Amino acid sequence: MTSRSTMPGYGDKRVKISVDGLTQLEKTALLTLYARAIDSRRAQPILSDSVADEVVEKLDYDFDNLRVRASVWCPVALRAKVLDERVRRFTADHPDAVVVDLGAGLSDGIMRIRPPATVNWYNVDLPAVIALRNAVLPAGVQEQAVAARIGDRQWAQAIPADRPTMLVADGLMGFLSEPALIGLFESVTEHFRSGELAFNDYGRIGVVSRVAMKFTPHGTSNVFSNPGFADAHQPEKWNPRLTLIEETSLADAPEVKLCPKHLRLGLRIPAMAQKWRILRYRF
Repeated sequence: MTSRSTMPGYGDKRVKISVDGLTQLEKTALLTLYARAIDSRRAQPILSDSVADEVVEKLDYDFDNLRVRASVWCPVALRAKVLDERVRRFTADHPDAVVVDLGAGLSDGIMRIRPPATVNWYNVDLPAVIALRNAVLPAGVQEQAVAARIGDRQWAQAIPADRPTMLVADGLMGFLSEPALIGLFESVTEHFRSGELAFNDYGRIGVVSRVAMKFTPHGTSNVFSNPGFADAHQPEKWNPRLTLIEETSLADAPEVKLCPKHLRLGLRIPAMAQKWRILRYRF
């Protein structure tokens, strides 16, 4: 597979692409992109996503104004690392698999994971985000972009349904209302014959957490719409075809030692560790 970094014009810092047309929800893709870029610049990165830094340089946007702190870039890098490992393991076991990155944003997951050449990869996101993605992350030979709204039950129609499927959602679930989340779970098991669904989860988002989020510089609270759930078995109650097979806190990842000390200390509190968790279901 051709490396994007060797494509003509890729990483050319003279080219700046405007993001002015994006909504606040769509701009959350820039926040996670920048978080991965910050991690990549560190002496001991968690994820080592150098492509994220290249993409940042291609965009006409004041990333410094996001004021992304360790409390943001650290969990973003950690959860991407953990989710990458789950996808890598699945595609190794199923070289004929389909991978679906839900809410892909500007993630270069396929470049980090490098699945077998027989794997097909689908990046799903809102039309405006996909348009931006096509401009800065041109699809490789295994990839296809799908412009769709997850709330639309037909979002998966262009994706094969009869192959082992790994669906991964990094950062998406918090931006779906509960009805939309339930609808997503239903559409996954209705369309795909078998596979796994893995995503990061924030636990129950209470009133205090919502108030605190309003004071964050990146202001995601205005588009963060899901109150979350404390019990990892809740999706099984919404959709009996889902079976919980993993509930892991990012606090248990070996790379957590690369996070700042104050975050590591905070993760000793069970309530905080629960908000940094990865859930994985089989269907």
